Amino acid sequence: MTGNIVLASAKKLPHVPGHVIASDLAIICGSIVVFLGIVRLGWIVEFISLTSITAFITGSALNIGIGQIPTLMGITGFNTRAPTYQVVINILKHLGRTKIDAAMGLTCLFLLYAIRIVCNRLARRFPQHKKAWFFVSTLRTVFAILLYTMISWLVNRHHRTHPKFAILSTVPRGFQDAGAPPISKENIKSFATQLPGAVIVMLIEHISIAKSFGRVNNYTINPSQELVALGVTNLLGPFLGAYPATGSFSRTAIKSKAGVRTPLAGIISSIVVLLAIYALPAVFFYIPSASLSAVIIHAVFDLITPPSVLYKFWRVSPLEVPIFLAGVLVTVFSSIENGIYTTICVSAAVLLYRVVKAQGRFLGKVQVHSVIGDHIIDGGDVKRENYHPKGNGDRNVEDFDDSTSTRNVFLPIDHGDGSNPAVEVQSPYPGIFIFRFSEGYNFPNASHYLDYLVSTIFKETKRTNPNSFGRPGVSGPSIYPLLVL
Repeated sequence: MTGNIVLASAKKLPHVPGHVIASDLAIICGSIVVFLGIVRLGWIVEFISLTSITAFITGSALNIGIGQIPTLMGITGFNTRAPTYQVVINILKHLGRTKIDAAMGLTCLFLLYAIRIVCNRLARRFPQHKKAWFFVSTLRTVFAILLYTMISWLVNRHHRTHPKFAILSTVPRGFQDAGAPPISKENIKSFATQLPGAVIVMLIEHISIAKSFGRVNNYTINPSQELVALGVTNLLGPFLGAYPATGSFSRTAIKSKAGVRTPLAGIISSIVVLLAIYALPAVFFYIPSASLSAVIIHAVFDLITPPSVLYKFWRVSPLEVPIFLAGVLVTVFSSIENGIYTTICVSAAVLLYRVVKAQGRFLGKVQVHSVIGDHIIDGGDVKRENYHPKGNGDRNVEDFDDSTSTRNVFLPIDHGDGSNPAVEVQSPYPGIFIFRFSEGYNFPNASHYLDYLVSTIFKETKRTNPNSFGRPGVSGPSIYPLLVL
């Protein structure tokens, strides 16, 4: 997403280097996120639905993965950052221009999947070594990059200026752009319209990762605190040449499996990165671009939402599936930002509709018998077991009378909540109505609730006839409804 913003800004400000735009974008996004955290607006992320998150991840995976296929195949001559459907069309048009890069890319992709499949099968076959096979599978990316870098070195060591296939080439050593980033009003204007999308993506990925691993490791997060940490990261990063950053699902998963429990792991990771950017640029020179694309494709295609998740969406709320598909399709045929806006806006519209058109339920009573084992308690002063076992497995013995043998519960009369339709529900008492709100009773839905209540009560009762009263204070045959809310 940062790359798309930098390219769009380059058309407006061709004289400004791309890394300057990226650093300015990080500072502005970081400032916005820090502000949201400081004023305790972390709860605002709750309005970003799970459907929006999954549609964003799936659309982004398709966008990134398909955009890497031209490099994987050695095809050039068109914009790989165009909308996804255009990239697919151009790939098919120029497939005949595939180069030897495809050998480095396709074999690397096959190797990555082969290692993962073998490790997964071995983990199931030898469950006592499951953790070891997990880490072997995790290291497949490192192994593949090292293997294909060595192959590239053997092939291109005498052809550095004209390599046989595309390689990463010169990588700057250390922090080349450390220092205060030059922020200007002109630079900010060039990407101002794309700031909402960048901030939303930053929030979505970070908060979703934090919540996911919070559930796994049995802790809860403070969204506002997370926003402050994320914002400060993006405020300080540009002083060392960083661009906008957020959390990473894959790295977080690996650290969680490794038993990481404190931020000390971040210090260790940073030391490894520092060693890499100062000691390994000469090795980076020979990394095949096609193999690197294979690694990226392998990583992002695993993020595509499987059909089983869509089926769960359908079971919970069928309307979520069209929203998800709309977000993915807009991402494929337009851009990631528009896909995010689509899902969030549609989800917000559905939420508003549900609040305004909230459908409450009139409740009726059902008589329920107390049961112990397979026996119904039918009252009487009979000694029976109850459900209070002692620690040694014995059961207490108590008297049950008629008052404890049956009780009344209340269910929707129309079984609109999914309760068993075979259960016969009776009206509570003549003239008494019990109503359960499905949403809070507030200004947007007050009129809708009231209309439904009035129409139902008028349907179930008779209008009072004043002429039927003999004298004031004597009731007629009509029913006066009592509504319990």
